[in-house]
Amino acid sequence: MDAERCPLCGRVLGTVNIDRHHLVPKTFKGKEQFPIHKICHRKIHSVFTERELLHSYHTWEALRAHPDIQTFIAWVANKPAGFYVRTDTSARKKSR
Repeated sequence: MDAERCPLCGRVLGTVNIDRHHLVPKTFKGKEQFPIHKICHRKIHSVFTERELLHSYHTWEALRAHPDIQTFIAWVANKPAGFYVRTDTSARKKSR
């Protein structure tokens, strides 16, 4: 059986530091959840507001196409499944 993979970065999920992500934010009545690495989940929420997620980044393809997420995926690609470090809020998001 193939190991489950993170829908954002494509790495194997493993058993530690796993969160669940709503493509449509819970704030806007999103119900469907997906297992995702905690570090990947934190990165998504450090880059995008809930409204941006609702209107523009509510698919894995749209998320992966964003330049900040592409840079993050390249950086995290060779990290072990359970790897986690705190993700700071981006300066772009802080300035809103």
